[in-house]
Amino acid sequence: MTMLNKILGIKYPIIQGAMANIATAEFAASVSNAGGLGIIATGAMTCEQAREEIRKCKKLTDKPFGVNVMMMNPQTEEIMNMICEEKVDVVTTGAGNPGKYVEKLKKSGTKVFPITPSVALAKRLERSGVDALIVEGGESGGHVGEQTTMSLVPQVVDAVNIPVIAAGGIADGRGFNAALSLGAIGVQIGTCLLASEECPIHENYKNAVLKAKDTETIVTGKSLNAPVRVMKNKMSREYVKLEAHAGSREELEKLTLGGLRRAVFEGDMVTGSVMMGQIAGMVKEILPLEKILQNIIDESKEELEKLIEKHKEL
Repeated sequence: MTMLNKILGIKYPIIQGAMANIATAEFAASVSNAGGLGIIATGAMTCEQAREEIRKCKKLTDKPFGVNVMMMNPQTEEIMNMICEEKVDVVTTGAGNPGKYVEKLKKSGTKVFPITPSVALAKRLERSGVDALIVEGGESGGHVGEQTTMSLVPQVVDAVNIPVIAAGGIADGRGFNAALSLGAIGVQIGTCLLASEECPIHENYKNAVLKAKDTETIVTGKSLNAPVRVMKNKMSREYVKLEAHAGSREELEKLTLGGLRRAVFEGDMVTGSVMMGQIAGMVKEILPLEKILQNIIDESKEELEKLIEKHKEL
């Protein structure tokens, strides 16, 4: 199957994850200029705010880039229509099924890559005509499902006949090779990009990623059917404790209100919502985006050679 970089006309088969308040036009353009596919996270933006970000990104890069749309946004329909007008290269989606918009997006020249956490949803999305699937395991930071990348990706690959992009727990060449071995044509990464020079998060946030250990994260929001993987801190521990005692939705939402913005912009690592994936324990230095992406590919080739040598001993 054709690799992702060939399909999209980019240097590396790597997509940047849509991280709310982080994946700005500037950051997306920087990723695209570095050889990956940058993604603007529209999150709770209005249609006009999203249009502004798209136009800004077009001025900052002549490379392909994408836009992520959260299907729960009340202006989803307006945003999708606007994306068709603006001729965006790729749309990724989360928190719902974009089926009703697929035909119109594809007619405008936009490729549709929904994020899916299950085989059942993957099959429904394939029937709706999407171009590829971003199959995301629960190792990811932010909103997550329960299946792991290692178990979910091959099951989806076996269940559908469209390309699969693996996401969750990937930060180096070994993870990249594992994704390809499972049947993916490329990967989506996020946590390792938090430690890039170009990432707009507060230095406290970057340092928290660098200091993270393998057990640094926890999943909150399970009781609300909205699980989110974040760093263990005062806020997340209080949240989980309140969940265990059947806290109300209002009490839980009060704990996290504005938490992501506090983490990203103010560097609040105590009461902020510090989203990062389980792979954070492997991220040890701040590097330019171009170096991060190149390192993944270079290491994947080196590790492949080692793997071939191991196979000779079988």
